[in-house]
Amino acid sequence: MSAFGSWIVLAAVVAASVTVVEAGRRLLAGRLSTRWPGAGLAARRVAAPAFAFAAVVGCGTAMPYRLLGDPAEDAVRQGVRIAAIGATTWLVLRIGYALSDPPLERLMRIEGDRNRRARKARTQMLLLRRIAAVLIVVLALGAALFTFPGVRAVGAGVLASAGVAGLVVGIAARPVLGNLLAGLQLAFSDALRLDDVVVVQGEWGRVEELTLSYVALRLWDDRRMIFPVSYFTEQPFENWTRHSSRLLGSVDLHVDWSVPIEELRAELYAALRDNPLWDRREWILQAVGVQPNGLVTIRAMMSAADSASTWDLRCDVREHLVSHIRDRYPEALPRFRVEPLETALDGRGDGGRAAPDGGGTAPAEGPASAAARTAPGDARARPGDTHTMPGEARNAPGDGRAVSGGGRAGPGGDGPAHAPTVRRA
Repeated sequence: MSAFGSWIVLAAVVAASVTVVEAGRRLLAGRLSTRWPGAGLAARRVAAPAFAFAAVVGCGTAMPYRLLGDPAEDAVRQGVRIAAIGATTWLVLRIGYALSDPPLERLMRIEGDRNRRARKARTQMLLLRRIAAVLIVVLALGAALFTFPGVRAVGAGVLASAGVAGLVVGIAARPVLGNLLAGLQLAFSDALRLDDVVVVQGEWGRVEELTLSYVALRLWDDRRMIFPVSYFTEQPFENWTRHSSRLLGSVDLHVDWSVPIEELRAELYAALRDNPLWDRREWILQAVGVQPNGLVTIRAMMSAADSASTWDLRCDVREHLVSHIRDRYPEALPRFRVEPLETALDGRGDGGRAAPDGGGTAPAEGPASAAARTAPGDARARPGDTHTMPGEARNAPGDGRAVSGGGRAGPGGDGPAHAPTVRRA
């Protein structure tokens, strides 16, 4: 056969290979897609590497090497081998991703009680897919390098000294290997999953991406925090969705002693009953402490389906209770009482104490004086202030010690020691 005929045969073989691939793509994207909707998407994703693979195989099969000459023949053969390895690797990776994407998308749509198991399965599938992709690429690079005779000789020497080489590589790649093992540990120990709500270094966020080297958190204000995977195996962190996404939220109000707690408890239940964010699971309202400045701390707790709903429900309840107390019970707003010294002296009579010089008695110290010795920051109390006083038990959302039905038992202690009794003006 002439040289021209050989090149014509090469072109015909490549065209035939590409035509076969195109026919398969049309079949998957046409008739079969009506029965299997994912077939069309898979065919579109695999089309490009399939065409490349068909062209390389056609070239390798029908290439007229004898017409190229010795130097060119060796170079072309080497190039065809490397191209075949690259096209095969590309095709295998695309097929793997096309087959694993539909199950991952179905796992993202699962809600309710099965969501936690679905997120666990999705995290493990993504990590295993990344590990498989890394191994395939490494093997492909090794196969491409070993097509060179010189590299094969070097490879034999490296294998002969594999112990020393492995020790050197292990020491140099310690951070990389540590993150790889930490990623596998996180995925299969179920300590961290995609879309988990976590608190790390005081920042609230969701796990947006979990790879073999880093974890990306999407914070509440759409910022991103990037941590190495090893951080979550070496440092403590809060996981609010470890077993369930349900949480308890709390609202603290500092009010006057005259606040009607029973009426406020009934108003809280009425507000929760009309709020769609409440999951009808738990609620409670308690007086959890008395501040040194004489204000009573009222804590309302309520449950919601997830952390975002808990935050919105807390804001709604806080706004409703503040408005209700302001409109219905204005006398219960935070206030500080001052008793005139003459009134205190008239009320005490002879209950004074001896003056330092012995010339009479000094009036006993009353509640107003005790209140005057409160900490400087106490005078800045405002309605809805949620700062916890020193010594007061602070309960994190999700504390399971609260009971449903508006009972008395619940989280939190009595706070700091009660201030002396303050006489009403």
